[in-house]
Amino acid sequence: MNDVTSSSEDRNLAMLTHLSGILLGFIVPLVIWLTNKDKPEKAWLNEQAKEALNFQILIAIAYVACTILVVILIGGLLLPVVWLVNLIFCILAGVAVNKGENYRYPFSLRLIK
Repeated sequence: MNDVTSSSEDRNLAMLTHLSGILLGFIVPLVIWLTNKDKPEKAWLNEQAKEALNFQILIAIAYVACTILVVILIGGLLLPVVWLVNLIFCILAGVAVNKGENYRYPFSLRLIK
């Protein structure tokens, strides 16, 4: 499902927003969302930034939970799984939005609406 109203610049920025979660967590999606939330012409980019932000908040919560669970040793096993899930879904999202498609993470907390 292509979104013909998204410009090449918006698609590139959305791709960067999703991919930045691999290394920088929720910082870049938060900045992109805050700078574009009041611009109606950036509605598609805004939606993608919110989607990335919500997913990165979930990943941050998972990292905190894993860190707490390190005490009982299972957290040390779960940390690489959380990292791998983040890596895979950020890449899938980046590829999809670069094509101009809307991307929704299969599981995410929808805290920012």
